[in-house]
Amino acid sequence: MRNHVTSAIRIGLLLLLPLVFGFTTWATDASAFTEEQRLLSEVWRLVDRAYVDDTFNHQNWWLVRQRALKQPLQTRDDTYGAIQKMLASLDDPYTRLLKPDQYRSLQTNTSGELTGVGLQITQDADTGALSVIAPIDGSPAATAGLQARDRILKINGVSTVELTLDEAAERMRGPVGSQVTLTIARDGVADQDVTLRRDRITLNPVYADLRMQADQALGYIRLTQFNANAAAEVAHAIDRLDHQGAESFVLDLRNNPGGLLQAGIDIAQLWLNQGTVVYTVNRDGIQDSFTALGRALTDKPLAVLVNQGTASASEILAGALQDNGRARLIGERTFGKGLIQSLFSLSDGSGLAVTIARYETPNHHDINKLGIMPDEVVPFEPIARSQIGADDDPQYLAAAEWLSKQSASLVASSVPAL
Repeated sequence: MRNHVTSAIRIGLLLLLPLVFGFTTWATDASAFTEEQRLLSEVWRLVDRAYVDDTFNHQNWWLVRQRALKQPLQTRDDTYGAIQKMLASLDDPYTRLLKPDQYRSLQTNTSGELTGVGLQITQDADTGALSVIAPIDGSPAATAGLQARDRILKINGVSTVELTLDEAAERMRGPVGSQVTLTIARDGVADQDVTLRRDRITLNPVYADLRMQADQALGYIRLTQFNANAAAEVAHAIDRLDHQGAESFVLDLRNNPGGLLQAGIDIAQLWLNQGTVVYTVNRDGIQDSFTALGRALTDKPLAVLVNQGTASASEILAGALQDNGRARLIGERTFGKGLIQSLFSLSDGSGLAVTIARYETPNHHDINKLGIMPDEVVPFEPIARSQIGADDDPQYLAAAEWLSKQSASLVASSVPAL
């Protein structure tokens, strides 16, 4: 069985739903609190008013606050530790504190825009070595010729081995027009300093192309996250591929950890003319729903690729397309995150993610910790990044084969009997 708590924290799953709360006066005189106690109480109050479980994991939430406030909170790290301990008592890995650097990184990822050099980076967990996954097309990094697998040794003279991934990313971001110097190592080439001028970078979470596969023109769309640009970019990809002659589509949601709830709903509406997209249920049992608006961009056959890394908003989209009979899901059972978080800004620049509701698929399936079972199970084999969506990808090939049969069936049904 998969360890959901570990996986959730590792891949940073989050569904965001805007929520606004008013504030009332306190029974306790908050003016007597220290700055650290006020921050802890701020977190407690947000959870008290928003958390999906009004039993707070079957504990007296007020007493939890009182015990936390009695701890010696001398430094901000002490306070963060006390807050994390308080939130841990909820036994919910998705309700969590985001320290200022983590919060800024999350805001950047979901906003779909940043000011920096335009690099996707990764860090070796054992050595701390920082390397380039890929430069973003049209970015300063791409213009300067940085390449995948380049190793970033220093940022403005500071060794990257001494930095976390978030710290390295933060050092490369900055105001438009400002400069940053990276020391780059590349196999077969002497180490070199590359000075880049930061610019505004649009984060496009969509890769799309048209390819001939199994005697058909297949539109392949890979969506890596649900940020603020996702729906517009998917719509653009559908429209472009449709005009290029795509006869069917593959939507690849594998290893997509989710993102913005509204983005998931908007993308489902691009494929559906009618039907429910998702139901949400809050702490009072009040149910709300989101439906298709009759504006589907195409009705051509669609296969959706999913695996154990398909989570959160990805599962909302996959569940909507499956339950409405719009697409065939191919791959492995999805992750199983059926909870919705709201993100709150705290007074010290940190953030707080709070689980505020759960969701159900259109057929009222609660998939939390269960996931969505695909219509066709095809095991996920470890493959190189370059093999994803190619002839070495068995899940992609299974989707292409099914779509080929659908296209053949449509052609046969359109030929009149003689």
